[in-house]
This record gives sequence, C-alpha cells and structure tokens, in this order.
Amino acid sequence: MSDQTIPQAAAPEVGPEGPPAPDGPTRRRLLGTAGATGLVLGAAGAAVGYVSAPAQATPLSSIGAGQVPFHVKHQPGITEGLQARGHLVAFDLAAGAGRKEAVALLRRWSETARRLMAGEAAPNDDTDVARDAGPSSLTITFGFGNSFFARTGLEKQRPVALDPLPDFSSDHLDKARSNGDLWVQIGANDALVAFHGLRAIQKDAGSAAKVRWQMNGFNRTPGATAHPMTARNLMGQMDGTRNPKPTESDFDQRIFVPASSKKDPAWMANGSYAVVRRIRMLLDDWEKLSLTAQEQVVGRRKANGAPLSGGDETTAMDLEKTDANGDLVVPLNAHARITRPDQNGGAAMLRRPFSYHDGIDVDGTPDAGLLFVCWQADPLRGFVTVQRKLDRGDALSKYIRHEASGLFAVPGGAAQGEYVGQALLEA
Repeated sequence: MSDQTIPQAAAPEVGPEGPPAPDGPTRRRLLGTAGATGLVLGAAGAAVGYVSAPAQATPLSSIGAGQVPFHVKHQPGITEGLQARGHLVAFDLAAGAGRKEAVALLRRWSETARRLMAGEAAPNDDTDVARDAGPSSLTITFGFGNSFFARTGLEKQRPVALDPLPDFSSDHLDKARSNGDLWVQIGANDALVAFHGLRAIQKDAGSAAKVRWQMNGFNRTPGATAHPMTARNLMGQMDGTRNPKPTESDFDQRIFVPASSKKDPAWMANGSYAVVRRIRMLLDDWEKLSLTAQEQVVGRRKANGAPLSGGDETTAMDLEKTDANGDLVVPLNAHARITRPDQNGGAAMLRRPFSYHDGIDVDGTPDAGLLFVCWQADPLRGFVTVQRKLDRGDALSKYIRHEASGLFAVPGGAAQGEYVGQALLEA
C-alpha cells in the first residue's frame, strides 16, 4: 500500500488508426442477430454454439458495454481505472519449449485477448461462460519474467531492470507462488467475463506452457458509490491517494519506458515494469487497534482519507505540523509519510491492486489482503526505493506480510496485425 490515487477510468491511448473494427461477431451481436438460421459462424467458426435469439438484442448495461481497445500504444490494464474482478496468473514454458513455441503462444494469446476485449467469442472452443455479457471493460495484459530469456535463447535482450528484487525484512516469500517465465493480468467489471478470459488464456497455453501460480482478486464495482472514489482496502483504509495521474506532465516518463531509452532494450519502448506482491493483511491484529491508533499507523483519516494534518483527501500533507504537546501530527513512521514521492527522491509507482480473500485458516484467521501490482519505468527507482525505506520503520509493517513476489517486463501494446512481444521474439 502507498500514499498514491488510482486514476478513475482514464481513457486508454489509441493509435492514429483508431480502435480496430471487430472482424467477428460480438457475444451480444450473436445473441441479437442469429435470426432464423439457428447458428452463426464467426471467423474460423469462432461462434459455433451461439444459437438463435430475438432479432433485437437487449441493450447492455453501462457496465457490460464498457470496452477497452487491444491495439494501443501501452498495453491495456495499466492506466484504466480499477476493475471489479481480477486474475493474476504466471506460466512456465514446458520442458523442451523455446522461442518457437513462445512465438506461437503469444500469437494465440494476443488474438484471444483482442477478440474477448471486443466482446467476441474466443477463437478456439469458446466455453460460453460470458455468453450473455458484453466486454465489461475486460483487459488482458502480458509480461515476461527474468527466466523467460534463458528459456528462449534471448539472454542478450533481457533488461537490466529485470534483475531479481532484493530481499526485504517483511518478506516471507513462497517461491512456488513467485516469479515465472510469463505473466498475465486479467481484469473486468464482471466476474464471469474475467473468468472467461482466464480460462481462454489457460486453454490457449496448451502444451507450450503450464501454470506456475494463479491468484484471484476483487475491487468495489464501478458505480457502487454515489461518485468515483479512491478504493478502500480490506483494512478499511482508502488505498491509492496521490497515485500518479495520466494528466501529469511527467507521468509517462515515470511509468513507461521511452522509445529513446538507452538503458532498456528497444523492444521495451512504451512498455513498463510490473512488480507483483501478495501482501497478507494480519486483520485480527489490525482490527484490535482503536480508530485513532489505525489512523496514526497510516497517517490519514479512515473516514475520508484526509491527512492527519488537516483538510480533505487531496490536501497536501503538512509533515511539520505539531500538536499542543509539540508532537508531530503525522508520526515519523506513518505509512503515508514514508511513501510520499517527495520523501523518496521523487520515486513514484502507478498502483493498480486487487484485494483478495482465500478462505479462513483452521484457527479462524482470514487469509486475506492485497494483490499489489505497481507499474513504473524503472523498478529500482520506483518500488525498490520505496520498499527499502518502508523496511526501515514503517508502522504498517507490523500488520502485513509479503508472501509472494514477481517482477515482469511488460512490452508496449501491439500494433494492428502484430502480437504482444513481437519486437522481442522476432528481433
């Protein structure tokens, strides 16, 4: 967690050619236009099984109608607003699989992502899970782990920024649920649409790759509040205040790798680096604290996210303000103080997390917390800088535990007619 605001449904960048026109029938179009034929065939028979429906389809709700384009400058799933449901999954290439198999796999994945994000049926053996839904702002994002490059003979193309993350004092990492050759982030505002994407990606992996780990998360559904608000985490705190915003002049240089970068390989132009951490919240201990104690740990009011120094959520925090006893109003070890960019040499990350709950342990302890995902142009200057400072005395560290970790290079978006990672795999 950190003291930064998630942008609310920022519009994705679209190349000069604009969003692509769907070349296959959408799920909703199939339902509304099948007519008397009783069957509609999309490209390569993609829509087999989508049978006749009334001639006029019922309009989608605003949530179902939301659509994010696949062919964009930066991959989808980075600057868009938080989604209601998410799945994170890492794959390892199968024994004997290499660059050739990786090329075929990324081609399949990219085509599946393009179709599903447009509200179309999956190109191969669609499961019908999302049959009645629209795109629901589905995004599918792909990245490469450190180990991918040795597996594919592309060691010379591995970015220095993918060097393993250092160890931190709050780490209790499960290696089986960390890292991986390939990483996929799937998000949508409908749970069935998100699962449909996950299942299609898993099936497309075929014999080329096997799942290494998979995690499920959620956020508040867009529209559930009277107006857009910063998300709350499972501790009840507003989580994301002061996140970098796409409207800021230096946003791109802090979050995305520039085409002119001298330290990153050319294939990472317009890409970003994702740090993924499964952070368990020790909720039983946290909930024993009084409201005042919780606010002292975070440095912000629980009710509205305002800094303890006064104002509202967007008010600049006064780090020097003291109370009647001369004590700092925002404690030195408060999480919001330590994570401020101006306290970390300008280090910034675009945080786009999901909460998770994986059941209740036999002793009644909830296995719940945050699937932390942050984006930056340089993970050493972003995540590592901030986490090192948190390691030295963050009051919140007593109530959380980092249980899994990953770092992935996420290339720029695929142009029309291309697949994600093509500049790397066909270099």
